[in-house]
Amino acid sequence: MKHIAVFASGNGTNAENIIRYFQSADNGAEVSLVVCNRPDAHVLQRAERLGVPSCVISRDMLRDQETIMSLMRRYEIDFIVLAGFLLMIPPFLVGQYNRRMLNIHPSLLPKFGGKGMYGDNVHKAVVAAGEAETGITIHFVSEQYDEGDILFQASTPVEATDTHEDVARKIHELEQIHFPRVIAGALLSC
Repeated sequence: MKHIAVFASGNGTNAENIIRYFQSADNGAEVSLVVCNRPDAHVLQRAERLGVPSCVISRDMLRDQETIMSLMRRYEIDFIVLAGFLLMIPPFLVGQYNRRMLNIHPSLLPKFGGKGMYGDNVHKAVVAAGEAETGITIHFVSEQYDEGDILFQASTPVEATDTHEDVARKIHELEQIHFPRVIAGALLSC
């Protein structure tokens, strides 16, 4: 059995979808831990409701190699998934989980990536740029924001009348459909 840690900072709809996906099928993996940097984030309630242990960490704790690696060892974490986690992953953790850590980004990278480009910031930029399409990018995590090797992309049209809220809904649908399946595929190769 492979053990997954989901790192999330917010509402946790992607985290819940991933947890449910791995709970519903015998695919040799389970979400064993949710790691969050905000004690008020709804993802913590979602994890508790689904019976998944969670841990709240500070920015300083994330940067402390012994603290984080001890946590990963305690839950026997084989693979890390970033699902709306807004802190930069420290180089030691990227190195330890090289090609075993995925992130999802709400645009077709390399467009609209980098520091500060998350959630509504991305959707607003897509609409403001007059893009005809946008999508999701699932990529391996590197030491730079949104620059790891791309594993998967899916696109959706952006209509001239779409607001950033419309774009957000379309992106959320793509995330819900594709993210768990891509994670499962990546687990097979590690």
